[in-house]
Amino acid sequence: MGELTLVQQITVWALPVLFAITLHEAAHAYAAKHFGDATAYMMGRMTLNPLKHIDPIGTVLLPLLSITLGGFIFGWAKPVPVNFSALRNPRVSSRWVAAAGPLANLGMAVMWALFFRLAISMDNSYSEPLRLMSRAGISINIVLMVLNLLPILPLDGGRILESLLPPGLAYKYSQLEPYGMWILIALIATGMLSSILRPFYALVYALLGPLLH
Repeated sequence: MGELTLVQQITVWALPVLFAITLHEAAHAYAAKHFGDATAYMMGRMTLNPLKHIDPIGTVLLPLLSITLGGFIFGWAKPVPVNFSALRNPRVSSRWVAAAGPLANLGMAVMWALFFRLAISMDNSYSEPLRLMSRAGISINIVLMVLNLLPILPLDGGRILESLLPPGLAYKYSQLEPYGMWILIALIATGMLSSILRPFYALVYALLGPLLH
């Protein structure tokens, strides 16, 4: 198959992006409910229905722009509401609630890697579409995983780091949260985000290597 048109690229990426973002947020909701906070459950966010998680900018516009302009494809969904004070053992539980999203992306990356292996073993009209979609699924899930593990609040990595710090230092670190998204925007605008993500992306992709051959 030659170079894909924009419509073909959108077709290839749409399902993997939607699954990656939806399951990431749903995993947070399920983990929060498991550890004692039913906020997301009561708000209807503990679901695999993508319509409950879609953010017009992060789930639709930004991935479309990323596909059009090239480079890393990434985005976000509506954050799942979590009342950390309602969790059993909040410091430890919040760590697992935060980690649930990236772990879901890792699981999906493995799943897409298995689909990729299936695609290259087949010899029919579905082989190439499945191969392209699987590569997209691997890519978006690795990017979302490493992006969300950056130690910047309110990203998951920031939540995990906050839970690991001594209480006094954790409180001081939490005061940086209002500036977190501005830091992330600055990293995107300067092109530094891609440089930061690239080695971690390559590492995870290499770890998946045995499943891809």
